[in-house]
Amino acid sequence: MNEVSINIKTRRSIRKYQPVQVEQEKLDSILDAAIHAPSGHNQQPWHFLVVRDNGIIEDLDLRIRKSMAESGISRMVKLGEDPKYRVFFHAPTIVIVSGNEINYDPEGHLIPFADCCAAIQNMLLAAHSLGVGSCWIGLVCYLFQHPERMKDIPIPEGFKPYYAVCLGYPDPALITSCPKRKEGVVDYLR
Repeated sequence: MNEVSINIKTRRSIRKYQPVQVEQEKLDSILDAAIHAPSGHNQQPWHFLVVRDNGIIEDLDLRIRKSMAESGISRMVKLGEDPKYRVFFHAPTIVIVSGNEINYDPEGHLIPFADCCAAIQNMLLAAHSLGVGSCWIGLVCYLFQHPERMKDIPIPEGFKPYYAVCLGYPDPALITSCPKRKEGVVDYLR
């Protein structure tokens, strides 16, 4: 099996991190992998906001949990109200990924959301190849639904934030084996 296939099959979402910051050189490599993702018509519609300040990360976490608690969705309310729950799992670095929706094509030919998802996947795989743990965070969407809670977060004009990615060194006690994959998900037309 080649290195790319091994990297894909051994990567896991990490939900507990050591209190050690990712080296700048590794972070630069991870972000470089993101900006080399494929994009429709090579639009490269992404923006990456890197947050490495623990106080800012904790503040964002609090805002997200508050938004979750107000969502009316019972599972999210419960998580949002849990004082022990942390959306970013104490990761020392987070990256907020946003897409430029100015050139959005309503017919779906140019979709920055899909391009940004490709960039995130590149980040996850690059991080794993460098020994850095990662987790794709969708719960940030609860914060993004409240523009009044986003005013001090420097997202460029015309860009919409989609997701965040946690980066850090995994707690070795929590690294797990691969869960069984679903069968019957591939069909052919020949």
